[in-house]
Amino acid sequence: MNKRIFRAIFFAALISMTVLFLMVSDVMSRYFVSSYKKQIINDALNISEFINSSSSKTIADYSESDTNRITLIAADGTVEFDNQADISRMENHGDREEVIQALEEGTGSSERFSSTIAEKTYNYAVRLESGEILRVSGTRYTMFSILLGMLQPILIILIAVVILSAFLSSKLSKSIVKPINLIDIENPDENVVYEELTPLLDKIASQNRQIKLQIEELKRKQQEFITITENMSEGLLIIDSKTNVLTYNESALKIFDSAQIPDKQSVFVLNRSSEFRNNVLDALKGRSSADFMTLRERTYQVFINSVRAVDSISSQDADNTIGAVIIILDVTEKEEQERMRREFTANVSHELKTPLTSISGCAELLKNGMVRQQDIKHFSENIYLEAQRMIKLIGDIIRLSQLDENLVPLEKEQIDLYTNAKNAVLRLSELARSNKVSVELTGEHTRISAVPQIIDEMIFNLVENAIKYNRPGGNVTVSVFTTAEGKAKLSVEDNGIGIPDADRDRVFERFYRVDKSHSKEIGGTGLGLSIVKHAARYHNAVIDIKSLLSKGTTIEITF
Repeated sequence: MNKRIFRAIFFAALISMTVLFLMVSDVMSRYFVSSYKKQIINDALNISEFINSSSSKTIADYSESDTNRITLIAADGTVEFDNQADISRMENHGDREEVIQALEEGTGSSERFSSTIAEKTYNYAVRLESGEILRVSGTRYTMFSILLGMLQPILIILIAVVILSAFLSSKLSKSIVKPINLIDIENPDENVVYEELTPLLDKIASQNRQIKLQIEELKRKQQEFITITENMSEGLLIIDSKTNVLTYNESALKIFDSAQIPDKQSVFVLNRSSEFRNNVLDALKGRSSADFMTLRERTYQVFINSVRAVDSISSQDADNTIGAVIIILDVTEKEEQERMRREFTANVSHELKTPLTSISGCAELLKNGMVRQQDIKHFSENIYLEAQRMIKLIGDIIRLSQLDENLVPLEKEQIDLYTNAKNAVLRLSELARSNKVSVELTGEHTRISAVPQIIDEMIFNLVENAIKYNRPGGNVTVSVFTTAEGKAKLSVEDNGIGIPDADRDRVFERFYRVDKSHSKEIGGTGLGLSIVKHAARYHNAVIDIKSLLSKGTTIEITF
């Protein structure tokens, strides 16, 4: 800016001075030329009058006191007299413009320029009474010669202009720039500067408002992104084209069991398996992928999608890929459920196949008349029992399905938990006597909001299992009471075979049996405890199981 101001001041001053000098020089030149010509004309007229009126004085007497050049020329052009030159060496002047004009008109004038000395000669001629021509000549400097003569003072003035321009430009630029440098960009409306800067300050204020709004919008979107990603149970990783991690969430750190991911580190520091590496590299080549990986006995599904530049989203060119987004889902439970579903399907098929095979075999023997008359009743009873077993199995499966989907076609109502337990104990008294197991009911009457049929089935299954998986002479204690917190609790305790520690977490799975050989002897569908689990969950109850192998089992349900 200082250089620009300097150049502006310098050239403005230089041009102004040059124009002023030329104008003044031109005016003065015109004035002096006019005066000079008048002087020569007056001299010529005075001399001619002097010669014409005086017979005693010659032209030589007059020319001694004159500084101009005086020349007397005969009518034929011969030079008769010259006060500054040797007439013997002078050529004939009959062809001179001023001489020819004087002979014809009485007076004549001319100007001749000398390029060598940059001067002009003005000639004025007068025809005398004698027929001779009197010429007075004078030289004067041209404007160019005057400028050449003034070259030194002009250079001095030019240097002064340069120094003055530099000084003024420095002072001026500082005075201009200082208030600009002191402008508060954050609050441009509060600045007091030049009026000319008002539009600029208004524009800065408008841009500040726009930038502030954009920053607030970006912060809001960033906060939304952080809130969403940090509350995701899925792991999120965003990488660039060089596999460096750009952003991640806490779930990703937990999945990879990492405290943090160092800045600009490759995603491969988290998992170096060849499958993960190949999938990431494929995504960076523009090919999205989905695969499974196992970490610390948990199963994860990994989705890796390539990210392309905004202006080339529709392009499949790998060169447009700028990174990838990695989503990691924990599908352990899903895979476990799928495994259980497969096992459930296999178990149902097996459980249905056994009675159907028995029914089919007995029916075939009866159809072919291969059964003795006295055995028909036995075979018919066998068909009936197996059919009842199938009906109970299908009923249990339907009940589990209803509990799973919360589609129980019955309404909850206020029931007495102690009365329901008493009814279940009475219905199982014959089974207890046949297994030589004593059953005791203790506690108090307490009421809960529940579906009576489901609660009845839940208590029945718990007590039935306590009797079946007991030993001859064993005891089962059913207790109903209210806790100190005012909650109803049902407890079924036995001193039977107990449950091994390894099987305790699986006893509520469908068709799971701790002692499969003993289970064949006692019968059952293998769905009793599964129904208990789902019934408790349906009523928002909590199950607690305690068991020691060969010591017995206690199952408590708190409503």
